[in-house]
Amino acid sequence: MASPDAIEQRLLRRRSELSQRAEQVGADLRHERDPLVADFADQAIQRSNDEVLREIGDSAKDELRQIDVALRRLAAGQYFICASCGGEIEEARLTALPATTLCATCAQRSR
Repeated sequence: MASPDAIEQRLLRRRSELSQRAEQVGADLRHERDPLVADFADQAIQRSNDEVLREIGDSAKDELRQIDVALRRLAAGQYFICASCGGEIEEARLTALPATTLCATCAQRSR
């Protein structure tokens, strides 16, 4: 199993990537580098693209919240413990989903 320090570094790296992505999405939504064009049809396309950007930004913000929870759980010594049943979260699951709070069994039940 990975050490808590290695896990923390992985979570912090991912958090940094997501923060940069969220900042970039914000800049794109403000059209800082790509101002809205005067043509209404082209502007409609730009606005349509903004909807996709908002979804990307929302997804990044959601994952950032999950990582913050994971970092707090790690600091409290609860990272490897399922928040539902109290059992151990499988190492493979934590590798694939480092911000998960549930073991595979509990995750299946919650679907």
